[in-house]
Amino acid sequence: MTYLFTSESVSEGHPDKLCDMISDAILDECLSIDPGARVAVETMVKGTESCSYIFIGGEVTISSNEEIGYEELARKTASSIGYDDHSVGMDATSEELCEVVVRITQQSPDISQGVDEGKGLHLEQGAGDQGLMFGYASNETESFSELEGTFMPLPAALAQRLTTKMSTSMKDGSLSWARPDSKSQVTIEYGDDAIPSKVDTVVIAIQHDDIAGGKFDGNEDDEHDFIFTEVLEKIIKPVIPASLLKGDTQIIINGTGRFVRGGPHADAGLTGRKIIVDTYGGMGRHGGGAFSGKDPSKVDRSAAYASRWAAKHVVASGMAEKCEIQLAYAIGVSEPVSVFVNTLGTGVVDDQTLSQRVEKAFDFRPQAIIDALHLRSPIYSVTASGGHFGRDPGTGGEFSWELIQEDILKSLQG
Repeated sequence: MTYLFTSESVSEGHPDKLCDMISDAILDECLSIDPGARVAVETMVKGTESCSYIFIGGEVTISSNEEIGYEELARKTASSIGYDDHSVGMDATSEELCEVVVRITQQSPDISQGVDEGKGLHLEQGAGDQGLMFGYASNETESFSELEGTFMPLPAALAQRLTTKMSTSMKDGSLSWARPDSKSQVTIEYGDDAIPSKVDTVVIAIQHDDIAGGKFDGNEDDEHDFIFTEVLEKIIKPVIPASLLKGDTQIIINGTGRFVRGGPHADAGLTGRKIIVDTYGGMGRHGGGAFSGKDPSKVDRSAAYASRWAAKHVVASGMAEKCEIQLAYAIGVSEPVSVFVNTLGTGVVDDQTLSQRVEKAFDFRPQAIIDALHLRSPIYSVTASGGHFGRDPGTGGEFSWELIQEDILKSLQG
């Protein structure tokens, strides 16, 4: 049977993503000072008519006495996104129009002794908390040259690229009328063979200047028509493969008619509220733990990266068309309490055999993950928007979990 599947994404200017960006900027700063820093930082933002507020709270432990400029990092991050004007949703450059509140303490010693090597009940570095994480990969993006090598669910991959394109187009002036806050949603139609056949629906919400009040003499219909054409030609068509856009593909842009008031003035934001956007768009399960603001001793983050790394290798090796891997941990214990490999009926060999190969090829102990993926580097700010998976590995170690290693592929192939 044919069916539809939908995924969404939000831009870096969405209030929740703004918070993720600030939390990860703080994490990177801490790791640049002390690679062994323990960081768990949450951010909340909210704007009012008279003032915007950034609240930063959490736990940070670093070996250095160097002061962390939390407020400066928050303001710099928000303004770099485009929040430098109160009318847009926040003016992070102004102390009068934007207040930053910081409440940071150190990590609990009861937690740290379970994570520090040589301390606690188990002397090897253990997981920073209990929990379960999922990694997922699919070969459905590999039919499109624009997406080759990503091994991602197609709806999520396209939705993420649409919001990234909107943000870059605002900054480079291609969409001079655009403001920071935007969202996308992509619905893919799958055929009887579970292969994507077309894009059924694209939904875009993009914050914009009051163009009607100026360029169109107050005519909001003309304003909407202008924005629709701009987004279709400069965002949707350059991002979505032409073979997937059909005559009956439905395009919905700013479905309420206007989107002038946005950002923290319209909606409060909070770190960790876009976990499905961050991962696989709902295709593949999620353990529930957020990523941003957490150092790699937190398996919510590091093990989610490792499980994706492993699942991507399974699919890239040709041993399955789809693969989902679950890892689970106990606080203070290094070895995962369970490893589960599921190829959703697409495996070349049975899942038990493949699971044995996966556990032989990958070391899922927290310290081993950190070492293999070089996770103690300040590489996290770029992950906070645009999705944590299906991205191009950077020259500075960013997205190391997306790298494919030939020796691992061969070991999985048996």
